[in-house]
Amino acid sequence: TAAAMDEKHPVSIKLPATGRHYAVEYEHAGESTARVRVAGENVLVVRGPLHDDRAIAAGLRSWLADLAQHQLGNELARVAAEGQFRYARAQIRRQRTRWGSCSASGTISLNVCLLFLRPPVVRYLLLHELCHTRHMNHSAKFWALVESFEPDYRALDQELLRGWQSVPGWMFS
Repeated sequence: TAAAMDEKHPVSIKLPATGRHYAVEYEHAGESTARVRVAGENVLVVRGPLHDDRAIAAGLRSWLADLAQHQLGNELARVAAEGQFRYARAQIRRQRTRWGSCSASGTISLNVCLLFLRPPVVRYLLLHELCHTRHMNHSAKFWALVESFEPDYRALDQELLRGWQSVPGWMFS
């Protein structure tokens, strides 16, 4: 529900990109920052000032950024190797309007919020950015290259555009 998406202290976090669903538990601590750790298979423990919604959200975002660097970074490397693409480096960002980008120098920026999307949509976005390493535009040649790796790219692109609906409000609070 929309109300559950905006809750300040989520009781669960579903990350379709990783196939994981975490229950979230909270421990009060007098520090000014919140720290997140994985406890057991599918439990996150957030320890910090529970009265400070910003600190809790910042702790969760920091944990997700680390997870994204590992998960999305590995997936990007795998998809790049599959298609024999080369890129200089990958970085994780938290943008409000873009899922990813590719610079002329070969840096691929990926949005941490991709973790909230289904794996085929994430793979499509990774391919899209990797194709920009060969065509730095959205020309017919670019889209033909995308289609050669992902014939269903149009439907996946539409799902990607709707993907913001899957991102909880605390990601941007």
